[in-house]
Amino acid sequence: MADQAAEASTAVLDDEVSFIVEVHVPLAPERHAIDDDDVFPWIDEVIEFVLHLEDEGSLEMWDDGEEWEAHFVFTLGDAPEADLLAAAYSIAALPGVPSGVFAIVSDFGAEEYGVGSRIDIS
Repeated sequence: MADQAAEASTAVLDDEVSFIVEVHVPLAPERHAIDDDDVFPWIDEVIEFVLHLEDEGSLEMWDDGEEWEAHFVFTLGDAPEADLLAAAYSIAALPGVPSGVFAIVSDFGAEEYGVGSRIDIS
């Protein structure tokens, strides 16, 4: 009986973290950027923010982000959906992050970006 309860508990945990949230941020260049400047300074700020969340044990960023279809995509996982979406909303609220951010809730086994349920963030 105890083994069944432990298996059920593990199954629930697996269900909670068996998906990812892709945070899609439009690649809108900084308006005041000079040729030598980083035209997307918010990328480093988002990475720092998410690394801080990782250090707290809140979630995990699965890579450093990637350009995809005029967006920079940050892939978050290893947390319940509500926590991952809260992180997406926090990312969109960071200074300098352009509007038009959206999240895709996807299965961690998805073979490409953009497959899943879209949630408009900003």
